[in-house]
Amino acid sequence: MKKLAIYEPAMCCSTGVCGVEVDPVLVQFAADLQWLAEQGVAVARYNLSQQPQAFAENPDIVREMEAGMERLPIVTLDGRVISTGVYLSRAQLTEKLGLAIPPVSIPAAVETACCKPGGGCC
Repeated sequence: MKKLAIYEPAMCCSTGVCGVEVDPVLVQFAADLQWLAEQGVAVARYNLSQQPQAFAENPDIVREMEAGMERLPIVTLDGRVISTGVYLSRAQLTEKLGLAIPPVSIPAAVETACCKPGGGCC
């Protein structure tokens, strides 16, 4: 089983999806991580304000942070740093993990609705 770990900057909660102004990137990233977990990937998230020991115990993470706090978030795959400073998209994550992205299908209800996408009736 592949293990994906995300070392994130200090946030108000474990996912950053809280408060009055929620960053849509964090909402999508949380959904993407949930999807990866459903695909059998072990996912761990570490928030600097809530789990500082996880950062301190990992020499690679300490080295990245010494280069600058803008290196967060740091993403590791099986203990190896694969990304710094950005939340990866689902497509980027699946590519790095070697997973296939399932094809997007249009639900039957949309296909049979009176107003079809691009039909100009709506």
